[in-house]
Order: sequence, then C-alpha cells, then structure tokens
Amino acid sequence: MVMDNNDILIRLRYALDIKNTDMVKIFNLGGIETSKEEVLKMLIKSKDSYYDEAGNDDPEEENIKVDNYTLESFLNGLIVFKRGKQETKPGQPERPAITIKNNGSVNNVLLKKLKIALSLTSEDMIEILDDAGVVISKGELGALLRKEGHKNYKACGDRYARNFLKGLALSYRA
Repeated sequence: MVMDNNDILIRLRYALDIKNTDMVKIFNLGGIETSKEEVLKMLIKSKDSYYDEAGNDDPEEENIKVDNYTLESFLNGLIVFKRGKQETKPGQPERPAITIKNNGSVNNVLLKKLKIALSLTSEDMIEILDDAGVVISKGELGALLRKEGHKNYKACGDRYARNFLKGLALSYRA
C-alpha cells in the first residue's frame, strides 16, 4: 500500500501524540492558515488510500487532500513548534524554500525535517528504525538524508518512512 500525504500526517500526529489545537498552531507556524475543522478533514484517510468494503461514499466525511506544499509547510511548522523560531540572517529568505520537488522525494524530506524538528542524531534515527524492525547502516541513512541530485542520494521508499513513523510511535508513546 502506498502512503499518501494524508496518511503521513495521520501517522505523524499519532506517533508524536499531537493535539488538534497544536496541529492548527503547527500549520500556522508553517505559513498555512487553517482551522480545527480543516485539520480534522485532513486527518481522514483519503478514499483512494484504502478499499472501502461497504462501498460507503459518505459526503459528510469529505476529506481535504494534503498536497506536497501543505505537508512540507506542516513539517516546517513542526520544526518551529519544537525548536523555536530561528532568527533569519541577512540575505537569507524569510521562509524556507519548498524542497519537495516531486512525489518521489516526499519521504526523504519527511525524514530530514523530522530529524531537525526532534533534534535526532543519525544514531537516534537508526535506533528508531531498529525498534520498528528495520536494520539500516549509517551510510544508507546518510544517502536518504542527502539533497536530491547529490551523487550519493537515494530515494526513500515508503517502507523506511512507514517504519520510521512506527518506530517514532513506539519510542514517543511508550
């Protein structure tokens, strides 16, 4: 099963035990004005991400599809929420540039931004993945954290992203 951005947001919220009011704050810190109702609609699994056995197409449960810009804005807001606002240096842009270029780089950006937001070391990340049953070397992790276009860059598959979020849930909710 392929993870979409709504699924990532749902898993991240669960793993870090983020309250709805904090979700709204995080989106605002990331530059997206949203309401609690809109956040709740983002936290509904999208219809195409799973099979609905009953065939229910309930219009009341209309979800808001989370695009790459919205997800990255949330992750930027999470960094500010967890670590505080960083003072911009002269000549530096006010807001960080959006680094998700395509759907293939979503998971890489997710890992990078979570590493920053949660002040994780590479060893911490390896341990979190190990808790979820995934063994990864420091070199492999480094390749996942590289900038797209770098000669050692490696695209992060859903398996690593899903298991990293699962490992976060195991360590943060324990």
